[in-house]
Parts: sequence; structure tokens; C-alpha cells
Amino acid sequence: MKKGLAIIGVAVAAIAAYFFFNASGEKKEEEPRQQALTQSSNNDAFNKPFGEMLNSYFALQTALVDWDTAKASAAADTLAVLMGKVPYDALKADTTIIATAKSFSENITADAQGLAGDNSIEEKRHSFYTLSENLYSLIRTVHYDQQVIYHDKCPMAFKDSEEAYWITNSKEIINPYLGKKHPMYKSGMIGCGSIEDSIDYRTAK
Repeated sequence: MKKGLAIIGVAVAAIAAYFFFNASGEKKEEEPRQQALTQSSNNDAFNKPFGEMLNSYFALQTALVDWDTAKASAAADTLAVLMGKVPYDALKADTTIIATAKSFSENITADAQGLAGDNSIEEKRHSFYTLSENLYSLIRTVHYDQQVIYHDKCPMAFKDSEEAYWITNSKEIINPYLGKKHPMYKSGMIGCGSIEDSIDYRTAK
């Protein structure tokens, strides 16, 4: 009887050892793979010139609100220059993110240069729409984390029926597509629009 119990004990021990070693092997196979490098909080070398570029965009937005084509052209020229000074290689990000940011930056520079050369306020606003969408994508790409940025929509930017977007750092709607001197609405539609999205990476630091 004792001999039988001993044999059973050895068998149980062997089975336990089998499952232990197999389970250990499975755990090794399930170890997570190393993750690709992603961006962290940006440093001052990037944030300062990027912030200055954004300020030139806001100046352009204000010029369009005021129906001032001369100021809009000047602000667009400044924006193009400042965009070229943003050091994307200073980003703590992988090469794909940096390359994407540079691509958006080149598009925005071309948009700004085109806007500066547009003759009418209507043409400038069309260029502003394209520029704004590229800038919105750029901000999301680089995770700009110095302030909250809002993505606003005007439902009647062109021909009273075509929508367009812009970005701002204020919750207040001040519509650059209808502005203060609209031939039909005057300043009555300056508050027309809605906040469609907000970008806030400040808590991600």
C-alpha cells in the first residue's frame, strides 16, 4: 500500500513539474514587445518658435475678421517666415512623426504664401480654410502642449451654404469667414459657428 502511494506521489510530482515548466515557457513567449519611440513633452527650443508662429496665424485670423486684406497679406507673409523657423528636429519623437510634421509645415508655408498673393477677401478666406486644416493637423501631430486649441466650424462660410473651419485659442466664437463687415450681415454673424473639437495636451506632460 505504501509502495502504491509512493508511486502515485511521484506521478503527481512529475505532472506538476511538467505544467510548471510549460507555463513558465508560455509566459516567456507572451512578454510584450518593445514599443516604438513616441513623443513626450516638447522643450522650449520647440515651443517658443511654434508659439510665435501660432500668434501670426491668430493675427491673420483677426485681419480676416476685420476685412483687412493688407493686414491679412502681411500676417500671412509673417506666418510663412516663422513656419520656416520651427525646429521640428527638436521634437522628442520618432522619425515618422517628425517627417509628418515637416510635411504639414511645408503645406502651411505654401498656403500662407498663396494667401498673401490672393487679391480678394473671398480668395484669402478659401486659402485660410486650407491653411487652418493643415495647421490643425500639425498641432495634433506635434502634441503642442502650451495652451488649449479649439477647432471651430462656420456652417455658411462660402455662398451661405459651404462650411469651413478655423482654429483659435479662445472659446469665444469670432468668425473670420463672415467677419465684421459682411455686405449683407454686417457684424451680425460674427458669433456664428460652433466648437467642433479641442486640443489639450497640457495634462499629458
